[in-house]
Amino acid sequence: MTNKYSNNSDRIKLFNNRLRALKIIFTAFAVLLAVYLFAVQILDIKHYSKKAKAQRIAKKFIMRGSILDRNGIKLASDQLSYNVYVHRQYMDHTPEEIAHKIAKYLGMTESEVATIIKNNPNNIILLKKDIDRPTVENMRKLGLREISTDRKNCRVYPQDTMAAHILGYYNADADVAAGVEFTMKKELEKVDKDIVIETTRGGDVIYDFKTDPEKITSPTIGKTVTLTIDSAIQHVCESELLKMIMEKQALRGAVIVMNPNNGEILGYAVYPTYNPNDFKAATYTQLKNWTLSDVFPPGSTFKVLTVASAVANGKIHRNSTVCDSGRVEIGGWTISNYDYHKFPYPGDINMEYLFQHSSNVGSLKVALLMTPREFYNSLYKFGIGQKTGIDLPGESTGLLPKPETWDMSRHASMGYGYGASVTCIQMISAISAIANDGLKVTPHVVKYPEEELPKHVKKVRVMQPEQARLVTEFLTKSTSRTKLPLNLSNYQVASKTGTSRKTMEGAKGYTDKLYTSAIGYLPASDPQVVIYVVVDSAKGWEIWGSTVAVPVFAEVAKQVARILNLKSDKSPNSGFKACTRPLPDLEAERLEIEAEQKALHKFSLFPQNDKKNVKNQKKSFFGNDKKSKMKNAKKSANNGKINRKKKN
Repeated sequence: MTNKYSNNSDRIKLFNNRLRALKIIFTAFAVLLAVYLFAVQILDIKHYSKKAKAQRIAKKFIMRGSILDRNGIKLASDQLSYNVYVHRQYMDHTPEEIAHKIAKYLGMTESEVATIIKNNPNNIILLKKDIDRPTVENMRKLGLREISTDRKNCRVYPQDTMAAHILGYYNADADVAAGVEFTMKKELEKVDKDIVIETTRGGDVIYDFKTDPEKITSPTIGKTVTLTIDSAIQHVCESELLKMIMEKQALRGAVIVMNPNNGEILGYAVYPTYNPNDFKAATYTQLKNWTLSDVFPPGSTFKVLTVASAVANGKIHRNSTVCDSGRVEIGGWTISNYDYHKFPYPGDINMEYLFQHSSNVGSLKVALLMTPREFYNSLYKFGIGQKTGIDLPGESTGLLPKPETWDMSRHASMGYGYGASVTCIQMISAISAIANDGLKVTPHVVKYPEEELPKHVKKVRVMQPEQARLVTEFLTKSTSRTKLPLNLSNYQVASKTGTSRKTMEGAKGYTDKLYTSAIGYLPASDPQVVIYVVVDSAKGWEIWGSTVAVPVFAEVAKQVARILNLKSDKSPNSGFKACTRPLPDLEAERLEIEAEQKALHKFSLFPQNDKKNVKNQKKSFFGNDKKSKMKNAKKSANNGKINRKKKN
């Protein structure tokens, strides 16, 4: 009996000990939990409140800024649109019932909506993209919890195809862009200050005393970008180009109008084109801006750069002549003038005759007056063989072989436009330098604020003002003697036409297709616009620059002169009128360029490793160094003496 009670007493004692231990453990846990909660809610409240707030914070939805032409005409803007989804886990209705309710809002048939829901196994099903806001608001009134929407930007181009290759396009879904939409992406999406808001899990705004309802409800829009493009000039360029493309059933074409004095591009038509509103339907050929990426032999328009290079190197002056034999053999190749059968031996010709008759033999002889290195250096200064720096994506450098690789035939062919390959933008940039008294300015399509210009627009002197004006005189006098439409009635035009054979793709040699072109500037006495027309693979008889490109050039020139209200510098029997504007102050120009470069360095607009390039660029502003200038001056003086002796 005693033994039995003893066993019970031990069991009770053991139970009490265990219960006590459990109480201690639970008490300790409760104390620790209380300490932890005290620390979280009292001592460390700021940390955890920030953490919670971070989960609720979202940046306000930003719309891209608009793109305008130089006169404020809207070319691109953002429009809010919505995507509509079905959530399978929240479906209170059958696919047929859902389709019956919302099909009319989506612009779809009921069977189309029901089929999408049935055949898509995902929990979240996309029904339709790019629905406008009023439609979405009406659909929300149905109160279907299985339907949700998300907001996004929809880029709209109100002028449709106008300036498509300049504007580019913007794909909001993939954040992919082209043209100005790509190069100015940061600016278009830039806001003065990010507006941060707190939202619930469902996306509703959490208002507190600090919330500004006006800022929350008003749209946040990026910066507006203004282009240099003039819509009126752009329309003329596109219309006239399209007429000729259709008439000649040509493959491609381009018309570029540029202000040589500041590098602003006023018109830039490219064919084939596309509608940025429906860029997904465009082919690669339509989307590509071939005027920036594709190179071609420029043909006779390049003769302008040949003569300009010779003038800059002191090889050609006002009274210089070369012997044009009509045909010549160089390096095993026979090179003839296009009019050899009509004028078999022109004899000694001056530069005006060379341009007027587009003499191949004369041009190659001018080229051979220079060493390969001299000719190469001058062409490179004009921008051949390097990017112009235009503010559009996809530009290529062109092809300018190193002078060490030139044999006699390549050196000669370079003179009449077959040794190098250029892009359209390179060619108009180079000719613009001559029109601008020898100062090359970076071509650009964005109208930058004055303080940002040095970052985007560079100035490089490629030849002396007097030399550039001499080349302009040669071109103007030769144009005035032609019966082509280039010879305008109210304006002196400095121009040159070109025709070149198209190279074979992926192989050596040429096809039977032709590039036809015309380039020039007006008024020649005070150049305000440079116009370049190129048409690729025109069909029919008599396919020349004079028959295909010139009619486009002439009509564009007349319309541009009217739109810009250019002052006439020509009247019947008035003769040649020299440049009327004063010569540029080279010392002031040098100081201005140096000041711009210092500003660029000050604000770290140039990378550190570009300092050497900038230093080299400084040396190139006035062409050659002092020794080279003296050498060229002596050569020019000697040439004058020789000519006077011959004359005597």
